[in-house]
Amino acid sequence: MNSGYAVSYSVPAVALVVVATVLVGAFGLRVSRTTSDFYVASRTVGPRLNAAAISGEYLSAASFLGIAGLVLVQGPDMLWYPVGYTAGYLVLLLFVAAPLRRSGAYTLPDFAEARLASQPVRRLAGAFVVGIGWLYLLPQLQGAGLTLTVLTGAPEPLGGVIVAAVVVATVAAGGMRSITFVQAFQYWLKLTALLVPALFLTLAWQGDGAPRHAFEEPAAFRSHPSIRVEDTLDLRLERPLTVTVTGTVDGRTHHADRVTLPAGPHHIEHGTRLTFAPGTPVPTADRAVTDGMSTSLAAGREERPLYATYGLILATFLGTMGLPHVVVRFYTSPHGVAARRTTVAVLALIGAFYLLPPVYGALGRLYAPELALTGGTDAAVLLLPGRMIGGLGGDLLGALIAGGAFAAFLSTASGLTMAVAGVLTQDVLPARGVRHFRLGTVLAMAVPLAASVLVGGLPVADAVGLAFAVSASSFCPLLVLGIWWRRLTPPGAAAGMLAGGGSAFAAVSATMADFPGTGPLHALLAWPALWSVPLGFLTMVLVSLATANRVPPGTAAILARFHLPEELRAEAKA
Repeated sequence: MNSGYAVSYSVPAVALVVVATVLVGAFGLRVSRTTSDFYVASRTVGPRLNAAAISGEYLSAASFLGIAGLVLVQGPDMLWYPVGYTAGYLVLLLFVAAPLRRSGAYTLPDFAEARLASQPVRRLAGAFVVGIGWLYLLPQLQGAGLTLTVLTGAPEPLGGVIVAAVVVATVAAGGMRSITFVQAFQYWLKLTALLVPALFLTLAWQGDGAPRHAFEEPAAFRSHPSIRVEDTLDLRLERPLTVTVTGTVDGRTHHADRVTLPAGPHHIEHGTRLTFAPGTPVPTADRAVTDGMSTSLAAGREERPLYATYGLILATFLGTMGLPHVVVRFYTSPHGVAARRTTVAVLALIGAFYLLPPVYGALGRLYAPELALTGGTDAAVLLLPGRMIGGLGGDLLGALIAGGAFAAFLSTASGLTMAVAGVLTQDVLPARGVRHFRLGTVLAMAVPLAASVLVGGLPVADAVGLAFAVSASSFCPLLVLGIWWRRLTPPGAAAGMLAGGGSAFAAVSATMADFPGTGPLHALLAWPALWSVPLGFLTMVLVSLATANRVPPGTAAILARFHLPEELRAEAKA
């Protein structure tokens, strides 16, 4: 927790972001009148506003906090996350954006039904939208809890509850109209909240005499060499380490004793305080016995680094096109050309943003290296202003970052809630009116909120990466083949989604449960996209070929609607 000044400034900053979100959403409510306004803003959102809104909801807790935490622990190899997140929009631009808009659908299940004329495929697509949406919402709520806890010491569930309440109020009140304005506003807030402190932090680093290259040597304690172990910790030392211990290590209790720990494994009880000499390399937590999903995925990277890298690349490149909260925004464009222009603008906006989180990760290795040992690396972005600048300036910059972090949680959670609520209203609830949409909004948020309270903290970038793997394995084959292959059949689509998406979801569940922990099977489950995406495509193609007589009769006309510009279709009708 930061100083009292930091708390006093951060709380008003978070409150100001919440109030601004509600006010901007209220403006959208004033112009939201019809059911079409609630679902797709009556398809009237221009490229610039839509691009800012898409960027606002896409830049989630994983982007704002998680990438910096991963770079701090794993080093520059984790830059594949922002590269993949950005490149996914290039794939979306080339293969999906314009045809998806021309489909005239409200949601991904609508697209599945329009393309395949199958209610079972529609229901299956709806189940995957809800599953991916809830999996993605969970780290947003937990990231909000982490932020509020770090800044104020408040109970961790409180941040998630605040985000849930604001999001439900905004989405239920004005639907897509409201969150379009909210998310566009929040993109620029998030960019400012990272850019301005990054400039001051870089200047402070230049004048501090710190190492110029953060990744050339292992992270070491330069400042704040005393840490308190909040949870039981297991270390595996490569060489002997001398440290001052107050607490229990390897079953022996010490009272500010200078202890030399030999190479090998060591068990440290919670509440123990360790004080390191300046310059001491940060020891490594034992991945084999430390609980938590972050260390589970880290173990996969250590054991199979090349496989893990390619798995990450494929999941992020192809997963973007199947994210329900991203895809639904393309339905708000007036026409296919606007959808393509929107995607180009998004590439520029998120590319500019992703230059910033790696800066915080590199500085975190120099000024907050103990986070790699004690966990909570997602808090690096929040802690750096106080560590590097301090005083009133550090408190104000920390408050700006806190406000930006809450904007990240609110914007992404709004888009996800909108997408899940749309599917629940269309396919689960008994009616489709605005009142039932608002009930769907409450249901869309209630499940992940309950899970965020019951489940332990999941590192946000890792959790979001797993959601990308499920998306890439289920909706990527459906969209690509549904748009570009006329021989796709309803049985083929259903089998491919179940084989690819179902197996990826099972792998994600096993990884979150830390099973099997180590070994080749663990790497396969922790990074499933390399086998689950091809499995989804192959199953979809083979089953479709085996059921060639089930191709929907209007397929040629549907594909023409997907690919012909709106002007040509209008002329043909005339």
